[in-house]
Formats: sequence, C-alpha cells, structure tokens
Amino acid sequence: MARSGRPRGFDREAALDSAMHLFWEHGYEGASLSVLRHAMGDISSASFYAAFGSKEALYRETLARYLDKHGGIVGALDDETLTPRARLEQALMASVAVQTDPAHPKGCMVTLSATISSEAGAPTRALTRAGREITRQALQRCIAAGVSAGDLDPTTDVAGLTALYDGLVLGISIQARDGVSAETLRGAIGHAMAAWDAILPGTGDRC
Repeated sequence: MARSGRPRGFDREAALDSAMHLFWEHGYEGASLSVLRHAMGDISSASFYAAFGSKEALYRETLARYLDKHGGIVGALDDETLTPRARLEQALMASVAVQTDPAHPKGCMVTLSATISSEAGAPTRALTRAGREITRQALQRCIAAGVSAGDLDPTTDVAGLTALYDGLVLGISIQARDGVSAETLRGAIGHAMAAWDAILPGTGDRC
C-alpha cells in the first residue's frame, strides 16, 4: 500500500537541516526532489508538499535557516561595540571559520547554491543575489563608519574598498570549496587588512 501523509516520527527541524546541507553542497538545481525527500527521512511526496509546499519554498526556508545559523557576518559588521576595523577583521575571520568547518559543506550557501542556473531558477538567483547585497551593504556601512570615526582618511574610496572586501568574502567561499586551508585564508585576511591600514588619516587613498 502506498504511503500517504507524514511518516511516524517526522522531524521537521532535522529534515530542514538535511535539505539545507544538500542545497549547500549541490546547489538548488543539483539537489533533486527525490534526493531531498530521501535525505529528509524518506518522506512521501504528500508529506513533502504538505510540510513545505514546493521545492522553491523549501529552498527559501533552508536559506533563511542558513543565514540564521551560519550567516553572522552582517551582525559582526554592525557591532558598534567594536571599532570599524575590528568589526571587519572579526567578520572576515568568522566567515573563514564557518566556510572551512568540516561539520557541514564547505563554502557559503548564499554564494554557491544559486549563482548560476536555468531560467527556471531565476527566483532563487534573485534570492541569493539579495542575500549577497545585504552583506555588501553591511561592508559599506562598516567602512563608512571607519571614515566617520576618523580611522580612515576622508578621501577613502568607500565603494572601491567595499568591492575589495566583498570580493574577498566571495573568494573565500570558492577557495574553501576547493580545499584551501583555513590557515591560508586567515593569512589572506591579514594581507587584506593591510589595505585598511594603508589609508589611515593623512595617508590618502592608496588602494
């Protein structure tokens, strides 16, 4: 007899974590519905649609879960208890720690899971693009705060420096997926922070 409804012991939170890891590892289009349902506890189609609505709705929920559990970089960048420079360095180091953690897929789900897709994946591309823009805006606020606080020269190219550090955040994701070590990536952050130190007040914008 075919199954219907939820299997006994259905754990929605555990199912979401399993789906999140699959999307994180294989991308939105690379995680098929059948593989997702199997990883989520061999739930039936009826259970899946009753609990999550659709694959796209599931992806949206898992992306929100990822940001809640692993996306702390924006919070660090807006932490006004720290100097702007300390905020930036702490956020970048935290990003390396998360993206190289062997307890889950490497890299960043927002960067990797829906950057390129078919036309049918346009809504998920827009979703992750919006997520990356949130990080980009937080970086810009942090750098602008450095200028306002007098930590950076008034002539600092805020947009250019934002692009530099945003590129580093995105690059960490790809390098982590490629197996570049956390130690090496932390070293890269040290070099990147030298760009901040090169435009202290009175030095002019050297980036």
